[in-house]
Amino acid sequence: MNLVDSSGWLEYFTDGKNAKYFAPVIENTENLIVSVINLYEVFKKISVEKNENSAIQAIAFMQQSKIIDITESISIFAAKLSIDYKLPMADSLIYATAKIHDAIVWTQDSDFENLEDVKYFQK
Repeated sequence: MNLVDSSGWLEYFTDGKNAKYFAPVIENTENLIVSVINLYEVFKKISVEKNENSAIQAIAFMQQSKIIDITESISIFAAKLSIDYKLPMADSLIYATAKIHDAIVWTQDSDFENLEDVKYFQK
């Protein structure tokens, strides 16, 4: 399984220079999970930088994959990961979601750079 971090989704939607790394993973929806945190971050960023209609279209595309809610086990595990790796709350929730679902995180967020089961691409 794979989980694309918000930075990867945004790179894909804007066809940025690293979009080529995220496209095959994003387009393989059967092996892709999406954290509700990613929905929040992507919707907010696109709404602010473009418009709400574009944000709704992006979310609809993301919802073609399996959406993972934050559960009690994810939130407690995320807190532990946050302490161990000094991750911000959103990143720790995303990382915990991936770990619990045996997924690789695909990202260009440097907070994930040296973590296990992460494919990191420098911006």
